[in-house]
Amino acid sequence: MKSHSRQAPAPQEIELKLSLPMADPARLAKQLAQVPVLSRHQATHQTLHNIYYDTPDQQLREQHAVLRLRRVGSNSSPRWLQTFKMGSSEPSALSRRSEWETPVDAATLSHQVLKTTTWSEIDADGRLFAALTPCFVTHFDRTLWLVQQHDNSIVEVALDLGHIEANGQTTPICELELELKAGEPSVLFDIAHEIARSVAVLPSSMSKGQRGYSLAQAGLNRPYRAPLPNLSKDVPVLLMAQQVLRHAFTQFTTNLESLLCSDDPEVLHQARVGWRRFKSARQMFRKLMPLAAPQSDAALHGLLTHLGELRNLDVARTETLPALAEAFILGAPRRAQSWQTMMTLLTQLSDQQRETVRQALQETNVGASLLTIQQWLENLPADGQSRSAPPMRLRSWVKQRMQRLNRQLDKACQVANTPAQWHQVRILAKRLRYGTENLQGLMPPRLVKLSLERATSLQSSIGASRDTAHINTLVARLALEPGVAEFLRGFAAGATQALTHPLTPEMRPRTKPKWLQRSHR
Repeated sequence: MKSHSRQAPAPQEIELKLSLPMADPARLAKQLAQVPVLSRHQATHQTLHNIYYDTPDQQLREQHAVLRLRRVGSNSSPRWLQTFKMGSSEPSALSRRSEWETPVDAATLSHQVLKTTTWSEIDADGRLFAALTPCFVTHFDRTLWLVQQHDNSIVEVALDLGHIEANGQTTPICELELELKAGEPSVLFDIAHEIARSVAVLPSSMSKGQRGYSLAQAGLNRPYRAPLPNLSKDVPVLLMAQQVLRHAFTQFTTNLESLLCSDDPEVLHQARVGWRRFKSARQMFRKLMPLAAPQSDAALHGLLTHLGELRNLDVARTETLPALAEAFILGAPRRAQSWQTMMTLLTQLSDQQRETVRQALQETNVGASLLTIQQWLENLPADGQSRSAPPMRLRSWVKQRMQRLNRQLDKACQVANTPAQWHQVRILAKRLRYGTENLQGLMPPRLVKLSLERATSLQSSIGASRDTAHINTLVARLALEPGVAEFLRGFAAGATQALTHPLTPEMRPRTKPKWLQRSHR
């Protein structure tokens, strides 16, 4: 008789991942050992070396799969484990993946072992396995606490300190993984909140494997633009809200993590875009939520303020002022030195503000606030199970909501005459743009096109005037030579006047287009 390999039920790995932005990782193990929930348990230690495999064109990565060999212990007495994971395309610090981990005899992949998993679903004929090759490695020391609670829940808390290697490049590993062994996922957040009282954390959606791929492609700590959620008309409304909010929040936290080591102004910009997308979606879905969304506390509000101040400096340093240099120097080459002195002072101020942001990210209250938001996000569908769905079709609700945003924007444009009023117009334009981008799969194409065009146009025209108006703030903060200061004040005065009337008369809405009028059917 022909024997058949038996496929075991897919075991679930439920894990909460936290990045640790602490300036001194060497102190982390001692600090964590003093956290009450961990201090009652004896820590164990492991040295782990992992080899990750994929095809040259990264077919596993494309299918959200991971295959690795792990060496536990030293070279002289190693134990080898083969691990295959299948994950979701949904980004989140709380991951749920199918995981099969099996001992193997040596540092060689076993195709036979994979036959007890769902490997055949992605590699029916074995060609993919034959094309596998090592693509990066990780090496780290793990400090492990096994926490059993009074309700019999069990959580494995792992502190990992080490590095990832790919193509001759390395990047550090400094993170916590909280893996659920028994109980409900809420216990992961309970333990994480207790840790966050004394150790700075950031919710992190990037696994070591994802970071390894990014390092191999020279894309680590680059600006992260979250993909738009793939929505369908059949998705439950709270699940739709969760997907939109989760993508935006992940964009925010991923770029925050990159800010710890990246000076790229675009990383900062994408962090702020992620937060604005999150706020916009939170506002849009607020009446559908079974529980109110957490609001920014003092610590998170302080971080957001620091991010805004740094963005103003970056825009002035890289966009606004370089465009004015030629006009200032024209006809008087000796002015070039004065301008360069001003730019040097601005760069120093920007560096100081970037360090302020990094210090803020190391505050425990910031991480605790972000954890609260992450937990609320993960609980959205569960919290809504007892609440009946809105009595409307999803497409109809989306269309009505976006039409309402367009009407609000029209009204604001018609009455705006002051910088404060135009700032409100810009906020509404952002809400319209982000809402349209997030929900475009559920909107009529014409509504998508017109909404994006007008929102983008308003953002650009008002934003340019506001960026220039910020020059007055810089003049007050920098010790500038009189000639430079007078030139910038004059230019800023014109920008402030332009901000009072940033749109030409023909750009202002006069009548409501038919596609924006409320349907009476």
